[in-house]
Amino acid sequence: MSWLSGEAFTVLGEHVKWADMIGNLLGFGGLALGWRRSVWSWPVQLLSGVVLITAYLGGHVPGLIGKQLIVIVTAAWGWAQWRRGRRDTGTIAVRFASWPERAALVAGTAVGTVGLALLFTAYPKLSWSPWSDAYIFVGTLAAMVAQARGWLEFWFAWIAVDAVGVPFAFNSGYTFSGLTYSVYFVLVLLGLRSWWLSTREPRATSSNVPQGATA
Repeated sequence: MSWLSGEAFTVLGEHVKWADMIGNLLGFGGLALGWRRSVWSWPVQLLSGVVLITAYLGGHVPGLIGKQLIVIVTAAWGWAQWRRGRRDTGTIAVRFASWPERAALVAGTAVGTVGLALLFTAYPKLSWSPWSDAYIFVGTLAAMVAQARGWLEFWFAWIAVDAVGVPFAFNSGYTFSGLTYSVYFVLVLLGLRSWWLSTREPRATSSNVPQGATA
């Protein structure tokens, strides 16, 4: 599999690795499947994380590597959550999080980001950009937890992560990651609209959200 670390092509003078390209294309697929509320969104995201780690190794970008580790672990958990929800209700019901759930998500993200950034600052070898790395790392976890629980806030969380992740990827030399994350915005808007419309359907009530997807 050493070919994954090789160069696929060059764009505007930037060298794109096979792993960077394939991993992000899988990420596109996982996001599109999430838009369709398909359980397959999770194994595709898991595989994307594995492939992207091979792209980032040696690039001195622990935040991006950490992000993919979070993707892998949370994708395994989210996969189990959605499989159980579909088994119990026949579909993946989605909803807006309650205000207490939103507060917990925002507070947890803020505390986690500050804590991790302080850790990176205390040990500079872990990250050359502690706040960006921490924000991407913790924000990814928050977004995937929201997706696993079927909250529409999942889409807003990804927008917030990509607002930092896109320029960070470009600055770190991962051009294809930066370009694909930029296009993610369109899929995020489509996914948000699709999930929002589903909350207006009679079956999308709080009584039939996936088990384990409520506070």
